[in-house]
Amino acid sequence: MKYFDPHIHMSSRTTDDYQAMAEAGIRAVVEPAFWMGQPRTNVGSFIDYFASLVGWERFRASQFGIAHYCAIGINSKEANNEGLAREAMEILPEFALKEGVVAIGEIGYDEMTQAEERIYQAQLQFAVDHDMVVMVHSPHRDKKNGVLRSIDVAREIGVPMHKLVIDHNNEETVEDVLSSGAWAAFTIYPNTKMGSERMVEVVRRYGPERIIVDSSADWGVSDPLSVPKTAYLMQKGGIDPKAIELTTWGNALEAYAQSGQIDRDELAKDPVIDQRQSYNDSSILRGQKPRVDKPVPN
Repeated sequence: MKYFDPHIHMSSRTTDDYQAMAEAGIRAVVEPAFWMGQPRTNVGSFIDYFASLVGWERFRASQFGIAHYCAIGINSKEANNEGLAREAMEILPEFALKEGVVAIGEIGYDEMTQAEERIYQAQLQFAVDHDMVVMVHSPHRDKKNGVLRSIDVAREIGVPMHKLVIDHNNEETVEDVLSSGAWAAFTIYPNTKMGSERMVEVVRRYGPERIIVDSSADWGVSDPLSVPKTAYLMQKGGIDPKAIELTTWGNALEAYAQSGQIDRDELAKDPVIDQRQSYNDSSILRGQKPRVDKPVPN
């Protein structure tokens, strides 16, 4: 099977992770902008970070046959430094409309503050103005109310529900998200959020419609192979193969292909890798022997 991990922070992962992901069958990823672990001190930090998402990471993934897409946005935690967040909003259009950007995200609530809501509203309006998909970060505390508020505000701004992806769901929120018409994404973490076994039961109970599995792997304790591991547990648990395919590939593709940035035909092909390539004179190899695939005959 091929897998799509539509929420993973590869800037925090090693090149070895890309290699392991490719070997496990991960063919495509979405990397949303997020908090890097410590506060940013100036807007230049956002500029360099956004540039890496649309540049270096896209290249690094390609060297292992993984299609890398990204989402650009001001993360909810960083929205609380509202002055800096407003500066970042000014440069957002320089990156959010570039090739390979499939959504505004991840945005939303962390502590449910007024600052978070104002920056959330501003980014939702940007998404509406440019007909973009939105990836929402649901808060870790008071999650149910946070999810409901996220949906309500998106509706008020005018985001079509079929272009809204609510992430970090659990058993408490899934019905609210599905009944709204939005996509329900689930983060599979080793010890927190959703576990793979719980995810199997969610799919068993609710079916696969508009349900998406992702890893959200980042600089913390997390697993970039969560999606294929969850698919394996679904298979062992007797989940219908079509449901497995939808929740670990098809639904993510359907949601983010609404951006117009995903070439479905190209993604369906086996990748042809040439590791002799470089990006701004940087290579992943550090002098090692490159992998060079022969072009597939037409």
